[in-house]
Amino acid sequence: MATQIITLIGVLVGALTSFLATAAAERAKFRREMTTRWDERKLDTYIEYVSCIKEIQRAAMEAGQAREEDKDASGALAEMESSENRRSILFEAFVLLSDERAATAAHAVNQRTWDLLRAARDQSSGVPALRAIPLVETLNVLHEAARSDLAIARG
Repeated sequence: MATQIITLIGVLVGALTSFLATAAAERAKFRREMTTRWDERKLDTYIEYVSCIKEIQRAAMEAGQAREEDKDASGALAEMESSENRRSILFEAFVLLSDERAATAAHAVNQRTWDLLRAARDQSSGVPALRAIPLVETLNVLHEAARSDLAIARG
């Protein structure tokens, strides 16, 4: 009878150990899958946000160029405003998904973008006034913070 109890206890301990090991492995697998899913979502959001900033910059430069050539800048300005509306929405997703460093860099990009928007809306601003705004330099800081957040090695 004692050997049967010992055998039964051994089976129970083995089953419990197997259950706990499987549960821990499944939990770790789930965490890895969730991390991968969020990293993919984060990367897509980062790319979309930066692309929108570049669209704003391109449209602002087109408006400045049109003014210098005494042409109508309204089409470029409308495109710029449309991209600005999209940027505003994308920024919310960016901040929700990013780490603190990337979010801080995105706030700085927003400030430079608003400077660019103000200058582009000014009827007297041409391309030189728009180029004076350090948006590209601020975007470079954002790129570095995003790479760090996504654990992308700089090679």
